[in-house]
Amino acid sequence: MNRTDRLYAIREDLRRAGPRGRTAEQLATTFEISVRTVKRDISALQQGGFPVWARTGRIGGYVVDRAATLPPVNFTAAEASALAAAIAAHRGQPFDSPARAALVKVLAVMDPQARRHADNLTERIWIDHSTAEAADSRRRNAIERALQERKVLSLHYRDRHGAPTTRRVDPQLLAFTAGHWFLVARCQRREAIRWFRLDRIERAGLTTQPAIDIPVEELGTPPSTAASVRVQLAM
Repeated sequence: MNRTDRLYAIREDLRRAGPRGRTAEQLATTFEISVRTVKRDISALQQGGFPVWARTGRIGGYVVDRAATLPPVNFTAAEASALAAAIAAHRGQPFDSPARAALVKVLAVMDPQARRHADNLTERIWIDHSTAEAADSRRRNAIERALQERKVLSLHYRDRHGAPTTRRVDPQLLAFTAGHWFLVARCQRREAIRWFRLDRIERAGLTTQPAIDIPVEELGTPPSTAASVRVQLAM
């Protein structure tokens, strides 16, 4: 597990623990890391604004502010299983780690009986990842952050002929079509929109340069069979 994924996992484990909290030793055992690494990770979460604090005394440990946890939600077993299946099928793809973190939050606050039904149902959903196209987590995280923070990306890319190239691009959107994920971005060298297949991006580095924003409607019209996630969430 890389550090970014581990920070997500520690954060959600602390949410699940609620007022009981977790000691550094418990977290170290769970994530197979040293206590020193746990303390560094907790410090990183605190610096990132996550409301976790150290509780002293006999039952000391790390505790998350109640305001950071979800209230009870009424997801059915089928709804939770559908989310789990969709996220499992999406493993290794853009925004995979935040999706898994969101699922952990949902499961943590479900009614115990509905959670047990969801566990039983998800055992009957199998997904084969052996042929799944998945981007390296560091590349994926750089691309996700660039889109969220609107920063320029430095790419090491191989075109369809296998020729290596280096580009600096202004990321605009992610698109899934023809069985592949693409980063749609403005290439600074060509001063034009280009589609970069994620599995051909060998390295992606986040820069500090602000990216140029192009309105989505100016990027072109998606095919009739395509729709943005925003449209699907609104349905």
